[in-house]
Amino acid sequence: MHYPPYSVKLSALFKTVKNNDKKRKNLINQDPHYKRELEKYGNPIPSREFILSVIRDNNAPMNRDEILTALSIQNEEQIEAMRRRLRAMENDGQLVFTKRKRYALPEKLDLFKGTVIGHREGFGFLQVDGKKDDLFIPNHQMQRVMHGDFVLAQPAGLDRRGRREVRIVRVLESRKKQIVGRFFLENGFSYVVPDDSRIGRDILVPNEHRNGARMGQVVVVELQERSASFNQPIGVITEILGDNMAKGMEVEIALRNHDIPHKFPSAVEKYVKKFTEEVPEEAKKGRVDLRNLPLVTIDGEDARDFDDAVYCEKHGKGWKLWVAIADVSYYVRLRSTLDVEAHNRGNSVYFPNRVVPMLPEILSNGLCSLNPQVDRLCMVCEMQISAKGKLTDYRFYEAVMNSHARLTYTKVAKMLEGDEELRTRYSTLVPHLEELYKLYQALLSARHQRGAIDFETIETKFIFNAMGRIERIEPVVRNDAHKIIEECMILANIAAANFMENIKSQRYIAFMPPRAKKN
Repeated sequence: MHYPPYSVKLSALFKTVKNNDKKRKNLINQDPHYKRELEKYGNPIPSREFILSVIRDNNAPMNRDEILTALSIQNEEQIEAMRRRLRAMENDGQLVFTKRKRYALPEKLDLFKGTVIGHREGFGFLQVDGKKDDLFIPNHQMQRVMHGDFVLAQPAGLDRRGRREVRIVRVLESRKKQIVGRFFLENGFSYVVPDDSRIGRDILVPNEHRNGARMGQVVVVELQERSASFNQPIGVITEILGDNMAKGMEVEIALRNHDIPHKFPSAVEKYVKKFTEEVPEEAKKGRVDLRNLPLVTIDGEDARDFDDAVYCEKHGKGWKLWVAIADVSYYVRLRSTLDVEAHNRGNSVYFPNRVVPMLPEILSNGLCSLNPQVDRLCMVCEMQISAKGKLTDYRFYEAVMNSHARLTYTKVAKMLEGDEELRTRYSTLVPHLEELYKLYQALLSARHQRGAIDFETIETKFIFNAMGRIERIEPVVRNDAHKIIEECMILANIAAANFMENIKSQRYIAFMPPRAKKN
């Protein structure tokens, strides 16, 4: 941050502030954030930024009295406010309180702020933003911190292996608020052994805070006290997850170890109660009606929600392709309770046999999933492709659709191979699936001609037994149906990229249908 030049040097300031009220006022006015402080407090004190600039200008650490004098702080209310502010700046790592009881700038003391990364062997590393290499934290220093802590540290030379070592000065933020582990009771002492091996210290649990936990159970313990040097942390058991070998326990542990939000706040639950299982009629107004267009979803057998649908038909010598994706914008309004929660989650989390959705189930598996035989809101990319697989035109629009079938990759592949039973069952859809396959072949040929790279990777699938344990791991066989959908999505993304480029160039053409050619 840039600070304005000072009109009064600090060395001269000490001699003038005692008797010169006018200069005191001028000094306060030099604070670039004085107006902000005045809006927040009735009797404002200098901003954090200005305090830092005064200490920096002094070129040496300052004690509290020197800072108060330099800033013309005299009345008791402001002195107390300054005491609290200096302590807060110390806790936030903006200032360091030295052994000589002076406030210093961390950068002047060659201190680092960083995140502690623990190791199962008891030592750790400090990740510092802007530094390529991590700094080594020896075992005895790790006794003062915990994996994930944001700390202030000081260089401590090189260890015997030549690694740059640091000494922990202060924990600025204890980011690990709760820990998952197994509960043990031995010789009258209760403690929790963390599941995360990077946390190398057991958590003591007073008997009055066991909350019914039994020996060996997996529990969640909330840290109540952070350790002073070489003392164990203390916590309260807030949740009992159950037996260590219980079905699905590894997922429950993973959710909490990685701080994955898996319960929706009551405000979100209340917000979604206004939604019904059917799309409101008012939401369909102004949208293109594609309910009679035989769009279908093609996904894996174990898919739980359906985000996209496709339809293809012959158009001249080429094809016309529709790619529709579920449109959540009607339900997730900008800055709404639902939008804020979705932003905090960022994405859905997929476990082998469980999904933690970004949106509540009524949306993720219902209104925002392109389920068959029900009306759904969608965003559509309608494209025209030449016989040689070249994208010649496209347009985007909001629509309402009704999926004509929930198909799988296996079923589509079998139909394309001539499976009579499936072709009879889906007889009305077979022609469009065959056109999809022909389009795919043209797109594939065009990819090869322009030298595109094919990434043929082998995906794996976990097969679980009745107890939820891994029984075996199988390779996922990719058939032509997988590749058809991939090509359709790639093409839609190319159209979207072109559209954005045209918007950037102020050429608004993507939303407009092609004009009729003049004779």
